[in-house]
Amino acid sequence: MNTPLAGPLGPPPFRFVPSREPAVEGTAFSLPFKLLATVLVAGCIGWAARLWLQGRLGAQFSVNHAWFAAALVMMAWTWWAVVRSVTRIGADELRQTWVWTKRMELRELAFGKLIRVRGLEWLVAPRLYVRTLGGKFAVFYVADRQLLAESERLVAELRAFRNFG
Repeated sequence: MNTPLAGPLGPPPFRFVPSREPAVEGTAFSLPFKLLATVLVAGCIGWAARLWLQGRLGAQFSVNHAWFAAALVMMAWTWWAVVRSVTRIGADELRQTWVWTKRMELRELAFGKLIRVRGLEWLVAPRLYVRTLGGKFAVFYVADRQLLAESERLVAELRAFRNFG
């Protein structure tokens, strides 16, 4: 009645060994991008402060003020995430600290691709797009050169492992 299965169900898990144990880790965004984000957010906060001090926002606090403040807080939170964001490729998972921490188990990967804006990689970080066998996908930013090389190796090994040419 309960005959054991002849083999595992589904495709075998993908295994990856980072070039440095236990993981290769690097910044997710380039320094020029972080500086640009800093200037933009500081400029918006400075502009809001100037409007407030000149009385152009009105004397009484209103819903419009709350929306304006909420937008500034969201910009500042995103800026902080950009400044501190780190991407890590380990033996078990891909991980990036961000507004939230993004994780993807390597054993479940089905597809990977590096997306680049050639000529602007110094500003726009390359993205590592990965998808699992179940269809879940994530995008990891990769600004560090060593991490980029490791991402290229991961994509090549995954392509060969899953027989995608």
